[in-house]
Amino acid sequence: MTIVVVGSVALDNIETPAGKTTGSLGGASTFFAVAASLYHPVSMVGVVGQDFPQEHLDLFASRSIDLSGLQVVDGNTFSWSGRYLQDLDSAETLDTQLNVFADFNPVIPDAFSSAEYLMLANIDPDLQIQVLGQVKSPRLRVLDSMNYWITSKREALTRAIGLVDIVILNEGEVRLYTGENNLYLAAEQILALGPRVLVAKKGSNGSLLALRNANGKISFFLAPAYPIKHVVDPTGAGDCFAAGFVGYLARSGDLTELDLRRAVIHGAVVASFKIEDFSLGRLVSVSMDEIIARYDELTAAIYFDHPAEQATKGLSEPLII
Repeated sequence: MTIVVVGSVALDNIETPAGKTTGSLGGASTFFAVAASLYHPVSMVGVVGQDFPQEHLDLFASRSIDLSGLQVVDGNTFSWSGRYLQDLDSAETLDTQLNVFADFNPVIPDAFSSAEYLMLANIDPDLQIQVLGQVKSPRLRVLDSMNYWITSKREALTRAIGLVDIVILNEGEVRLYTGENNLYLAAEQILALGPRVLVAKKGSNGSLLALRNANGKISFFLAPAYPIKHVVDPTGAGDCFAAGFVGYLARSGDLTELDLRRAVIHGAVVASFKIEDFSLGRLVSVSMDEIIARYDELTAAIYFDHPAEQATKGLSEPLII
């Protein structure tokens, strides 16, 4: 079964201390689909304009990404221009042209409606709710969002959060949504709304996994980022993290706490490859062998003291998601 991702496809203009690029392939759905295709078949739902280059469509096809849900309509493709200064954990938006994305109405093709894995990338929460109504009983429903929706459509976002299994936000978004500075207390607030899992991305500081088991107990797992000495372009790193996370879960087919911890490490590894080049430059060449090598490096870096079987004792109980 496929992973269905619903989100933006964009043409980006990016400036970082390492250089700049114009009209490069971007968007949350793009980064997620290309990265997740390393693990599992992916189907994309989005919209582009008539100006969208054929070479980008060819790239998607080369990754066996199903484009049945990608609408090509009159007008120009969504465009985002941003600049990163020395603090590469945050970008300054220079210009946003929604273009055809302003009227995006996601329609899930019949062939996608029975998908087991649904990724709701960063779009209007009302549209996320609309999509949830079009997919029949997915095994895993994952939601991402952003500051804009938290402040402008909080009520709709709260409804959407209550309908999914996993929420992935960055730490600033978690704090903004809950009004709680302590990330652990903030995570508990979000899990109280219905999701079983929250992943709080912390950029170069890694991520926090919070999950509620079948007995209602909440446990936490802190994971580091993979260290990259020369960061070129962080754009889409969060989407690639989500891709590694969801992609691994789809590939493994299991949803235990141990699998979720492993998925977080896979997310960190995939994001580490993304930031080594502009756009999809590194992702299109990376192999699963390279991913596994970095996964092993990262797990070795955080392993200590207990034998593996002791350290993971009790983490293989099935989660009811």
